[in-house]
Amino acid sequence: MRFGRYEKMYIIVAGGGMVGGALARRLLEDKHDVVLIDADPEVCNKIYSQTGVVAITGSAKRIDVLKESGIDKADIIVAATGDDADNLACAVLAKSLGVPRILVRMRDPNYESAYDVVGVDSVVRTTDLMVNQMLIEIENPAVRKIHAIGGGRANIFMVVVPQDARVAGMSIKDISASREFPSECIFIALYNNEKKTFSIPRAEDVVNEGDQLFIISVAENIKEVVDFLTAKKTSTART
Repeated sequence: MRFGRYEKMYIIVAGGGMVGGALARRLLEDKHDVVLIDADPEVCNKIYSQTGVVAITGSAKRIDVLKESGIDKADIIVAATGDDADNLACAVLAKSLGVPRILVRMRDPNYESAYDVVGVDSVVRTTDLMVNQMLIEIENPAVRKIHAIGGGRANIFMVVVPQDARVAGMSIKDISASREFPSECIFIALYNNEKKTFSIPRAEDVVNEGDQLFIISVAENIKEVVDFLTAKKTSTART
């Protein structure tokens, strides 16, 4: 069972390869409305037959294809093709059509400044983190990655404790001891929003709504940690 409780969104994923296809599947599992675009009809047919996702055959570089995908009502578009030039073109068109948030997959670091100029909201750089980080960026925009460690095998990131969070009022010790909290994760800093203080967290320190938690975690546990820390009090814990 997932911890997060997210608002349902209309999301367009450009690219049905390993990253885009996996992301579309996960977003469908989270009950979002998803449309996938890929130039290869076989890819579209395969993903549709496996998941039932709306799959449009065409190029995300074409404005008519984007309009067919329903870009006028999209909350987010994810440019996840294997070609940075295609992703950049898709991002430019999406920006011109007023899509609120644009995420891209970047393979070549030389494109980073171009993505910045276009106004892309988030650039995902590390292949093995792509799907989880994109899900975090889509569903938990308050989460911010600070620094990658060991070539992306671990990350330092920040989570804002939301209103009515289940962990609000719990101590660092109790959170860390919870069986749902991965043992490979460590709290390294705490910003108390009410007192405006920044400190290295101690076991007895209590987490409050609005606090910023800085955490180091292995890559594969980031999504689980985020879901746990942002779960509402009314969420049902996993068994």
